[in-house]
Amino acid sequence: MIKCVADVKRGLLALDAELHADLERLLLENGSAGEDLWGFNLYPDEEGDDFIEYDSLINIRSWQGNPSRGISNPETRETIEKIVAQFIIG
Repeated sequence: MIKCVADVKRGLLALDAELHADLERLLLENGSAGEDLWGFNLYPDEEGDDFIEYDSLINIRSWQGNPSRGISNPETRETIEKIVAQFIIG
Protein backbone atom coordinates (compact mmCIF):
# COMPACT_ATOMS: atom_id res chain seq x y z
CA MET A 1 0.00 0.00 0.00
CA ILE A 2 1.17 3.50 -0.88
CA LYS A 3 -0.33 6.44 1.02
CA CYS A 4 -1.15 9.41 -1.23
CA VAL A 5 -2.61 12.89 -1.05
CA ALA A 6 -3.89 14.72 -4.11
CA ASP A 7 -4.39 18.44 -4.57
CA VAL A 8 -7.46 18.33 -6.79
CA LYS A 9 -7.28 22.04 -7.67
CA ARG A 10 -3.61 22.16 -8.65
CA GLY A 11 -3.42 18.62 -10.06
CA LEU A 12 -0.59 17.59 -7.75
CA LEU A 13 0.15 14.30 -6.05
CA ALA A 14 2.28 13.52 -2.99
CA LEU A 15 2.96 9.92 -2.09
CA ASP A 16 4.73 7.39 0.07
CA ALA A 17 4.88 8.61 3.66
CA GLU A 18 4.06 7.01 6.98
CA LEU A 19 0.91 9.12 7.39
CA HIS A 20 -1.42 10.94 5.02
CA ALA A 21 -0.99 13.93 7.35
CA ASP A 22 2.74 14.05 6.49
CA LEU A 23 1.90 14.34 2.79
CA GLU A 24 -0.83 16.87 3.54
CA ARG A 25 1.67 19.02 5.45
CA LEU A 26 4.17 18.82 2.56
CA LEU A 27 1.58 20.08 0.09
CA LEU A 28 0.35 22.80 2.47
CA GLU A 29 3.92 24.03 2.91
CA ASN A 30 4.18 24.27 -0.87
CA GLY A 31 1.11 26.37 -1.56
CA SER A 32 -1.84 23.97 -1.52
CA ALA A 33 -5.07 24.82 0.28
CA GLY A 34 -6.39 22.35 2.83
CA GLU A 35 -9.84 22.11 1.28
CA ASP A 36 -8.25 20.87 -1.97
CA LEU A 37 -6.30 17.99 -0.38
CA TRP A 38 -7.68 14.47 -0.25
CA GLY A 39 -6.05 11.30 1.07
CA PHE A 40 -6.22 7.83 -0.43
CA ASN A 41 -4.20 4.64 -0.81
CA LEU A 42 -2.86 2.89 -3.88
CA TYR A 43 -2.41 -0.87 -4.11
CA PRO A 44 0.05 -1.42 -7.01
CA ASP A 45 -0.54 -5.17 -7.12
CA GLU A 46 -4.30 -4.74 -7.59
CA GLU A 47 -6.41 -3.73 -10.58
CA GLY A 48 -9.72 -2.02 -11.19
CA ASP A 49 -11.67 -0.84 -8.16
CA ASP A 50 -9.13 -2.46 -5.82
CA PHE A 51 -6.27 -0.25 -7.08
CA ILE A 52 -7.45 2.93 -5.29
CA GLU A 53 -8.90 3.02 -1.78
CA TYR A 54 -10.43 6.32 -0.67
CA ASP A 55 -9.74 6.10 3.05
CA SER A 56 -7.89 8.66 5.16
CA LEU A 57 -8.39 10.58 8.38
CA ILE A 58 -7.58 13.84 6.57
CA ASN A 59 -10.79 13.40 4.56
CA ILE A 60 -13.06 13.88 7.58
CA ARG A 61 -14.53 17.33 6.89
CA SER A 62 -18.16 17.76 7.83
CA TRP A 63 -17.87 21.48 7.01
CA GLN A 64 -17.09 20.45 3.43
CA GLY A 65 -19.86 17.83 3.23
CA ASN A 66 -17.55 14.88 3.84
CA PRO A 67 -18.18 13.44 7.33
CA SER A 68 -16.25 10.19 6.86
CA ARG A 69 -12.78 8.87 6.07
CA GLY A 70 -13.91 8.12 2.52
CA ILE A 71 -14.51 10.64 -0.25
CA SER A 72 -18.24 11.03 -0.82
CA ASN A 73 -18.11 13.37 -3.82
CA PRO A 74 -17.88 11.36 -7.08
CA GLU A 75 -16.40 14.35 -8.93
CA THR A 76 -13.55 14.54 -6.43
CA ARG A 77 -12.87 10.81 -6.82
CA GLU A 78 -12.91 11.20 -10.60
CA THR A 79 -10.43 14.09 -10.43
CA ILE A 80 -8.13 12.00 -8.24
CA GLU A 81 -8.34 9.11 -10.70
CA LYS A 82 -7.30 11.46 -13.52
CA ILE A 83 -4.33 12.76 -11.50
CA VAL A 84 -3.26 9.20 -10.68
CA ALA A 85 -3.62 8.18 -14.33
CA GLN A 86 -1.44 11.12 -15.37
CA PHE A 87 1.38 10.63 -12.88
CA ILE A 88 1.29 6.95 -11.89
CA ILE A 89 -0.23 5.00 -14.74
CA GLY A 90 1.15 7.22 -17.48
